[in-house]
Amino acid sequence: MRTEAMACSTIDASLQHLQEAEQQLKILVAEKFDAATKAGDLPQVERFFKIFPLLGLHEEGISKFSAYLCRQVAKKAEENLSLALSSESNERRAALLFADTLTLLFEGIARIVETHQPILETYYGPGRLYMLIKHLQAECDRQVERIVDKFMQQRDYQRKFQQVQNSMMRSFSGDKIEPRDLDPILGEVTLMNARTELYLRFIKRRVISDFEVGDSVAAEEVKQEHQQSLEKLLKHCLLSRTMQEVIGYYITMEEYYMRESVNKAVDMDSYERGQLTSSMVDDGFYIVKKCIGRALSSASIDCLCAMINLSTTMLEGDFREVLCNKLRMGFPATTFQDIQRGVTSAVNLMQSSLQQGKFDTKGIESNDEAKMSFLVCLNNVEVCSENIMTLKKNLENDCRKLFNTESGSDQAKAKIDSCLCDLASVSNKFRDLLQEGLGELNNTAIKPQVKPWINLFLSVSHNIEEEEFNDYEANDPWVQQFIVNLEQLMSEFKAGLSAIIYENLTSLLTSLIAMVLEKVILKSTFSRLGGLQFDKELRSLIAYLTTVTTWTIRDKFARLSQMATILNLERVTEILDYWGPNSGPLTWRLTPAEVRQVLALRIDFRSEDIKRLRL
Repeated sequence: MRTEAMACSTIDASLQHLQEAEQQLKILVAEKFDAATKAGDLPQVERFFKIFPLLGLHEEGISKFSAYLCRQVAKKAEENLSLALSSESNERRAALLFADTLTLLFEGIARIVETHQPILETYYGPGRLYMLIKHLQAECDRQVERIVDKFMQQRDYQRKFQQVQNSMMRSFSGDKIEPRDLDPILGEVTLMNARTELYLRFIKRRVISDFEVGDSVAAEEVKQEHQQSLEKLLKHCLLSRTMQEVIGYYITMEEYYMRESVNKAVDMDSYERGQLTSSMVDDGFYIVKKCIGRALSSASIDCLCAMINLSTTMLEGDFREVLCNKLRMGFPATTFQDIQRGVTSAVNLMQSSLQQGKFDTKGIESNDEAKMSFLVCLNNVEVCSENIMTLKKNLENDCRKLFNTESGSDQAKAKIDSCLCDLASVSNKFRDLLQEGLGELNNTAIKPQVKPWINLFLSVSHNIEEEEFNDYEANDPWVQQFIVNLEQLMSEFKAGLSAIIYENLTSLLTSLIAMVLEKVILKSTFSRLGGLQFDKELRSLIAYLTTVTTWTIRDKFARLSQMATILNLERVTEILDYWGPNSGPLTWRLTPAEVRQVLALRIDFRSEDIKRLRL
């Protein structure tokens, strides 16, 4: 028993001696590490850093090493900021010096992580990088705060923001800030945010790659826990909060820049002879694309979506309303009665001016100018619709490249898709406005002239004999002059409208001709040769209209063609060769009642024979 007691005492003494030695070793390693950091001896710093985990001091080792690295980061960041501020007046990138200073800070931290991650993994094991990142991010936040404070002061950022807010108030009567004065600072802010987003994505990737997940559920749970902690850290760190504030100011200032610049483009709108559109379209969309492109360059999904939404609202509201108001002025009427009214109005204006001792011609716009203005506005509307869809398509491609590789890309895609869907809806509203304008043009300029020309058909007898038929062949009584009139009428629109709008207008014209001519035919009477004459006239008309449009028009004239077929029959019962089971590929557009109505137009067909038909 005594021997065993002595043995236990010896073991206890040895353990105590080892524990004391261990403590002395820990103290020694910590002192050596501190001395190495004070001397700036990196090889010795890394040597003793590798010893800490061997003594079970993982957290202390990382904490001390992080403090050393943070001092290096702070020193370099202060040097970079001082250098940037001192060389601002001569620096080629003076307009971006704060973005460049932030970039140097982020690049420095990134190099530290890249350099020391392998050491951490080798000597400390996987999953320890997060501890280092926490310390580095705290120092990053401190340096970002200093850089952004200097940015706010040097760029007068908050005062400019306040100026913008005041300028956007309708009741504000002070001097407005010029949009062009905001250009440099808006570009620098988006670059600052883009570099911030790039840095945060780098940190996320590095920390996530630091985990070696095994098959155990516990290992996966540890990884998920660390990832959630990382997301929370980066989302709520001072860097993220600061840039959110800066971007919040930016969105308001970018909206002001866009609205004021587009309003200026509208105020300075002009067009030149030979051009289909006016300057406001190209200038306005250049500004919109510039603003959205700048927001896209920030690499912030929320910032981009905000600018797309603001652009959508501006295009749908103010910009579209300008074009809508111009179209509401209408296309100058050209009928004789309307011309008389226009002359009377102009005379009254002249008399009123002369009575006041002055003659003001500003209110009198020439008919040609008014016509050109309306046609140019139609072209503007059509180009706006196309430009919006092009913008949407380009944004889809750009966003796919920029955001689809990131975590949470499904949520980002849903946000962007929603914004782009709204953009497409605005394009459709411009398309609807175009159709309204075309309807106005058709009602004012096409119908009043085309209907009287078609009605002249009634003044030409189609109850004719051989001699008259031959005379008509030599001297066409209606259709050739009608085609000449159409050619002259449409030549103005062909020269002044885009190809797409002209096609749409031609479609309205052909529909109008088919509708009115059908009514005129039902008011006429025909002999057998008169029916043949109408068939020739209809074929000539269809042949001409086919040459002025790329769209098929035969479907619009199907009813008239079937009426011509009926009017060419030799006897009433011959219709049965084309009707019912004998119709073959022909689809009749006329009802049985309408067939009888057309048959009754033939003066040589007896009503009793027509009534006896079984259709």
